[in-house]
Amino acid sequence: MRVETTSHLIIPFARCNSDGWLEAIAPLQLRTLGQLLRGMQLVDTDSGQADSLSPPHERAFYTAAYPAGNGRWADGLIPRAALEADERQIAEPEQGWAFITPCHWAMGREHATMTNPRTLDITADESRILLDAMQPYFATHGITLHYIAPSHWLAEGDTFRRMPTASLDRVISRNVDRWLPASKAMKLLQNEMQMLLYTHPINDERSARGQRSVNSFWLSGSGTAGQQEPVNSQVSAVETLAQSAFSDDWTSYANGWAEVDTSHLAQLLAEQKNGKTVRLTLCSESNTQTFETSTPGLFTRISNTFSPPKPLDVLKQL
Repeated sequence: MRVETTSHLIIPFARCNSDGWLEAIAPLQLRTLGQLLRGMQLVDTDSGQADSLSPPHERAFYTAAYPAGNGRWADGLIPRAALEADERQIAEPEQGWAFITPCHWAMGREHATMTNPRTLDITADESRILLDAMQPYFATHGITLHYIAPSHWLAEGDTFRRMPTASLDRVISRNVDRWLPASKAMKLLQNEMQMLLYTHPINDERSARGQRSVNSFWLSGSGTAGQQEPVNSQVSAVETLAQSAFSDDWTSYANGWAEVDTSHLAQLLAEQKNGKTVRLTLCSESNTQTFETSTPGLFTRISNTFSPPKPLDVLKQL
């Protein structure tokens, strides 16, 4: 298989649904984005829903790097965990896999809200101790846990082959109820783990240090990959904007967009100016638009000279 080398940059949360988004983005010039778009044309649009299990940036990344047989993966079954298991040569990717993220649910009167797992600062020792405590319960459901990193485990089990799961990027700072797997077995496992973790000594120690407890886990990235090979090794996604969007920190978000414009997009623009064909995918919380380097005709060149595409207008259309 010939491996494509076209650089393809994906920007998640380039547009957000929050009321604070427009106020944050409006003052920015985003000159590099504007220059890039002048030499590009829209080549693909993916219109989705804000309540899909797989967010648009994940659909865009895995469609570009690891396309399924029909070009797109089923919602909630982009096999991110299986692909990582394959890369790490842990086991055969034909097995079902999922990611396990130790997390904290903030318990309210009516529902639980997912706290951003990045803010927990779980240590490697804490994570391994928790995994060892949880493994026997998962084993009763035919699931084997594999430690990868403090906030990042792999779960192996046939149950994950066809179990759609919601991406963490969908549920952070939101009510978890609507995003939980429909599986009764997984709901039972969630309840068992909440009881186990509630009294676990690790959480007593964390509480004494003023840290949030690890009181639940999240399943994501489920599915099976088969013998999947990447077709584009130069697809990359920027995480800068996502973390600010999760916390509704619009000052940080604006600063992040400015940084993306002068770094990631500047690099892409330099490649385009050197005659390379490059791709840019801009993502909202529902949709994506993908642009590619083009050789514009005379009318387009004149139009872009006197009325160049305005970055804000493009982002509003996502």
